[in-house]
Amino acid sequence: MAKAKETVSRTLMVALVLSIAFSVVVSTAAVMLRPAQVKNQNLDIRSNMLAAAGMLEQGASADEIEEMFSRFSVRLVDLDTGEYVEPSSVGVEDPMKYDMYKASSDPEMSTNILSAADKAGIKRRPNVAKVFTLEENGELVRVVLPIHGYGLWSTLYGFVSLEGDANTIEGLGFYDHAETPGLGGEVDNPRWKRQWVGKKVYDDEFEEPQIRLVKGGVSSDAANKEHKVDALSGATLTSRGVENLVNYWMGDQGFEPYLKKLREGEV
Repeated sequence: MAKAKETVSRTLMVALVLSIAFSVVVSTAAVMLRPAQVKNQNLDIRSNMLAAAGMLEQGASADEIEEMFSRFSVRLVDLDTGEYVEPSSVGVEDPMKYDMYKASSDPEMSTNILSAADKAGIKRRPNVAKVFTLEENGELVRVVLPIHGYGLWSTLYGFVSLEGDANTIEGLGFYDHAETPGLGGEVDNPRWKRQWVGKKVYDDEFEEPQIRLVKGGVSSDAANKEHKVDALSGATLTSRGVENLVNYWMGDQGFEPYLKKLREGEV
C-alpha cells in the first residue's frame, strides 16, 4: 500500500516538473519570437497600405516594401477637427505605434456612435486616426486612410487611397475579413477592386459622400456613374456593408473634416 502511494506521489511530481519545464520553454519561445512577430505585423500593415495605394508590386521584397513605405508621412488626425495632433496626445512617441482599433474600446479615447448614425456597424469610433500622406515636390500626391465596418459575417478592415484632390479614389482593399468565399469574399477579387479606381467620393459640392454599390452592375449610361461600383454578385449584405462603411469613414464622423482641410490647404 505504501509503495502504491509512493508511486502515485512520484508520478505527480514528475508531471508537475514536466509541466513547469514545458511552461518555461513555451514562455521563453514566446518572448524570443515576439520581435519577429511584431516585425511581420508591421510589414503586413505596410504591404496592405501600399496595395490600397496601388504601389505594391507583386513579389516585392521586405526591403522594397520598407523603401516604398518610407516615402509616406505617418500622422495622427483628430477626427472631430480634422487637425493633426501630436503622438504624445495619445500616449505614444511614434505614430505607427498608435492602435486606433484598440483605442476604439477605450471610452476615454473613443466616441459612442448612436445607432441611427452607425452606418458602418462599429458602435464606437476612435477620436484619433492614423493617416498616410505622400508628397512630391511639395504637392500632395496620395492620402491613404484606414477604414473598417461590418459586412455580413465579419468586420472588414482595409484602406482607401485617394489622389491629391482628396476626392478621387486611387485604390481600395481589405486585408482582414471573414466574408463568404466566392460571394462576399470577392472583395478580394482584383477585377472588382479595379472598378474603384477613378471613382469620386464627393460631388462638386463636397457635402457628403456619394458612393453607391449597384446591384446588377453599373450601366454605361448610368446617371452619376462616377460614384457607382458594381455590387458583389450574390452578396447583397456584404455589398451594402462596404457601401456603408466607405460612406461612413468619408463622412462627417470620419475623415471628411480632415479631407476638407486637405483640399483647402489648411493642414
